[in-house]
Amino acid sequence: MVLEGREMDGIGHTMQKKAAELERLAEVLVTGEQLRLRLHEAKVIKDRRHHLRTYPNCFVAKELIDWLIEHKEASDRDTAIKIMQKLLDQSIIHHVCDEHREFKDLKLFYRFRKDDGTFPLDSEAKVFMRGQRIYEKLMNTENSLLQTREEEGGTFERALLASEFIDWLLQEGEMATREEAERLGRRLLEHGIIQHVTNKHHFADGPLLYQFRMNFRRRRRLIELLHERSRCIPESHDSPFCLRKQNSDGGNTSFLSVSPTKEIKVAVGVRRSSLSSSCGSSGYYSSSPTLSSSPPVLCNPKSVLKRQIVGDAVGWGFVVRGSKPCHIQAVDPGGPAAAAGMKVCHFVVSVNGLNVLSHDYRTVSNLILTGPRTIVMEVMEEA
Repeated sequence: MVLEGREMDGIGHTMQKKAAELERLAEVLVTGEQLRLRLHEAKVIKDRRHHLRTYPNCFVAKELIDWLIEHKEASDRDTAIKIMQKLLDQSIIHHVCDEHREFKDLKLFYRFRKDDGTFPLDSEAKVFMRGQRIYEKLMNTENSLLQTREEEGGTFERALLASEFIDWLLQEGEMATREEAERLGRRLLEHGIIQHVTNKHHFADGPLLYQFRMNFRRRRRLIELLHERSRCIPESHDSPFCLRKQNSDGGNTSFLSVSPTKEIKVAVGVRRSSLSSSCGSSGYYSSSPTLSSSPPVLCNPKSVLKRQIVGDAVGWGFVVRGSKPCHIQAVDPGGPAAAAGMKVCHFVVSVNGLNVLSHDYRTVSNLILTGPRTIVMEVMEEA
């Protein structure tokens, strides 16, 4: 059964509150798992001996704090302790003998519960782990499920058809019957992992379109665990793929930006500049451009610049705004986008080979969030 209109509005508020709680849980689970894999790769997690006894797959608290500071995941030891305490409180890690409920800056052994099979797989955690596995399988295999599709007059990138998704779940052995697969789809939606493209419908076996709302591949900063307000969703006021140096109190940041109320002009036949070229002493446009309400004039092809941006542990480092086309509103001077030559007032022409001149910033944001860590963008340079 498809819910629409007032029926969907009736459950909307309750689902929104629950979704926020579930999103926080998901971020902790995904962040913890990413840290676990990094620590295994760095050999911080290994078998250790104490008093003639071997403790497999564990780490020393004091050494881990050193590692977090060295890799700029924490600014000081107190912050590192708070981060790890968050993981301990959520049963992601524990003391090897369960003798300490606090994470201490001492030579004590701790272990990820996933490494010793003691992770408490409650129903909520199971849904997120299932969703992550399905997400990875879809992203890693050749299939035609995620496509550019249309619904209700709108075009949506990387969207999947509900009925085809259920067919795929059955084919992959994820579920045994269509009824079970539909129930799984509803749980994925209720947990904020997928969403209807216009947020008007719950999940149902049929011709409706859905997109993954959660990007499991985005590398999370551990500090995000302590600042829950900094997490973004596609409907937030900030571009969801600009995940650097955010200020939850609304204060100034280090981003170089242009006010959205200003006007930006698109030049015709702007001369192509190199990746190292700059405008002004800062390397960014320092003038106050103006934004025309009329459709922008498409520039000469020679003014289209290609930028390859490799996201780091905290994102890509820019904010996008506007529509038809979108423009770069802010760039973090120390981020990957600035290093690749992205500048304030650039207009976005394409993302990973897909023309986005007719799309708004939310669609472009979702396209980047659900794509690879390295993005290739074509932009038009502002005069």
